[in-house]
Amino acid sequence: MWAFWRRVQYGTGYITFLSLVSLSVYFVFYYTPATCFDLAQNGDEGGVDCGGGCTRICAFTVTPPKVVWVKSFEIQPGQYNAVAYIENQNVVAGTPVLDYVFRLYDGAGLITERAGKTVLPANSTYPVFEGRVDTDGRVPTETTLEIRNADMWLPSIIGREQFKTVDLQLVEAGTRPKLNVKIENTDLKEAQSVEVVATIFDQSGIPLTSSQTYIDLFAGRSQKDIVFTWPNPIAKTVRSCAVPTDVVIAIDLSGSMNNDGNNPPEPVTSVLEAASAFASQLRTDDRVSVVTFATKATLNNQLTNNVTSVANAIKQLKIDPKEELGNTNPGDALILAKGELSSTRQNPDARKVVVLLTDGLATAPEKEPEEYAKVQADIVKSEDITVYTIGLGKSVNMDFLRTLASGSNLAYAAPTTGTLGSIYKNITDSICEDGAARIDVIPKVTRSFAPLE
Repeated sequence: MWAFWRRVQYGTGYITFLSLVSLSVYFVFYYTPATCFDLAQNGDEGGVDCGGGCTRICAFTVTPPKVVWVKSFEIQPGQYNAVAYIENQNVVAGTPVLDYVFRLYDGAGLITERAGKTVLPANSTYPVFEGRVDTDGRVPTETTLEIRNADMWLPSIIGREQFKTVDLQLVEAGTRPKLNVKIENTDLKEAQSVEVVATIFDQSGIPLTSSQTYIDLFAGRSQKDIVFTWPNPIAKTVRSCAVPTDVVIAIDLSGSMNNDGNNPPEPVTSVLEAASAFASQLRTDDRVSVVTFATKATLNNQLTNNVTSVANAIKQLKIDPKEELGNTNPGDALILAKGELSSTRQNPDARKVVVLLTDGLATAPEKEPEEYAKVQADIVKSEDITVYTIGLGKSVNMDFLRTLASGSNLAYAAPTTGTLGSIYKNITDSICEDGAARIDVIPKVTRSFAPLE
């Protein structure tokens, strides 16, 4: 028996030795350990090179990003900024490369498209911005954004909390708008190639305009002053009451404004009361001027922020007896209004508005008075001035007043003087919305993600 067990021991030892040699050869020459970059699902991975011990997150576990809104904003004729907000609902997962395509359409079909790439950190909403998209003179009525499937999802180690907006101020909204922003990098580490997008919304949350800038190097625990600009005025677009308004009130004082008789005369007395109340409701940052017109136009008050004195002065206006049989010249009134809103007294931070009231037809100057007024109105509107018109009584030509106004919805018919108060209130509400507009300033950086391991 001892010889048998000796043979068993020798055999076992020999087999063990051969196994060890074979394993050594295999591990030295043939074995490749599982990694997160071997294009195979092995080890504890949840998918190919993702999940488990890999940094990369498996795409099938990620909630796809969602387009919140997409819109094109005109920056000058034939050029638009295409902007969208994308929501990433994943608490951890973000992607350093998200491919997208903007497409702009009008009634005739596709105008143009613009493709790009962006980063999308986790657990927030981020803007996608493509600037100066050329439309070859066509006006887009619809803008879409296609998001391509991201190839890589990684844990976001830094989100929007890295940056904080310390201060912002919108200036020169009526001329060459600038949004001055002070932004802080709250992280200890520097940030490079920071894309920052500013978007202005109205009180209903509707986006009005957007701009983009870059910070090449942003040191940790520091602040930077950045500026967003727009080539054209945005005061009309940004209807927030935080933007002041310069208003010219143009009032018809032709002879027909006495036609209802009474003592004091009507409808002029009620008209002046309503215009005075409108002026008194303007805010301390607003400025107001008064133009009256009959056969000719007169600048009664220059632009001033003393709205109380102007409101009182409006009540003292009277019809010149010489105008009892005179004419009505709204065209000259628009000329004077434009001149005042182009003067040194005009606030460059303010929107510009004309509110013109008349009770009759345009009868001066003698040759084609309505065409003359339309030409002047077009010139006024080309200067980024919003024109409101009010037609008082039954003899007024509302079709004519609609052509003078900046939009048909900005031409108001007042059958009687009793409706003037509500009309002026509608104009006040149309000029600005209560409260400040919402302004989003959102930075994005590529160093938001964990390194691949």
